[in-house]
Amino acid sequence: MSVDRSARDVRTRIPGGQNADIDPRFIRSVAKLTGIIGGPLFLLTVIVHPARDGHDIAADASWYIFTHTMEAISLLFLTVCLAGVLALSTRRLRSRGLAAIFTALVGTVLWFGLIVYDGSHNPATAMYAPDRVHTSADVDFEGGTIVLTANVLFPLGYVLLAVLLDRCGRRWTGLLLGFGGVVYALGGTVSLFGLGPHSMFTSVVEILGAAPLALGYIMLGRASAQIHAGASDAVGVGIA
Repeated sequence: MSVDRSARDVRTRIPGGQNADIDPRFIRSVAKLTGIIGGPLFLLTVIVHPARDGHDIAADASWYIFTHTMEAISLLFLTVCLAGVLALSTRRLRSRGLAAIFTALVGTVLWFGLIVYDGSHNPATAMYAPDRVHTSADVDFEGGTIVLTANVLFPLGYVLLAVLLDRCGRRWTGLLLGFGGVVYALGGTVSLFGLGPHSMFTSVVEILGAAPLALGYIMLGRASAQIHAGASDAVGVGIA
């Protein structure tokens, strides 16, 4: 069965109550484009991330806000890429496979929220209490909820996605996404709060995670059709 034919059931509601097919080629094109753009943009924003010390943030708050705004935009691209993969796989994957993609999607959305919170909260805090920025003293219930949920679902989602991609014949894509997601999220957070905002180790760890994650998204976008084709074969052997 061809990919176009197997993806033909993706539908949308149009005025008048009739169903119309969404061209799967359009969905694949969007997934490919957003993966190719979002991955490198995400890596670039991680590389140029400014110093995390509160005094440095206060000295150039506009740059801190700008880099986090661009990182949030890159995460929106990655979210659209995952949504496209999910749409192409809806009729072919069983519930556990769809849950893996959906968990990665939700984790990415939560990380988007974390970046937006980080990019707005820390510059404001740095203006009146720079020594509190990026320390446990600045963690309240609201911020802690965002940080905790994002740091759980983001790496978990990419590990589950990696397992699914491996079973669909895209092992390297899965390894890059799974390894990158875990190292970037958990490694960065642990090193930041463990070593403090002055340590450059946090930047090194985040870049080491963001690089394979970005490459994984490029491969995911370029291979979304093949993943969908592999998923249709995987149903027969009980994947997801």
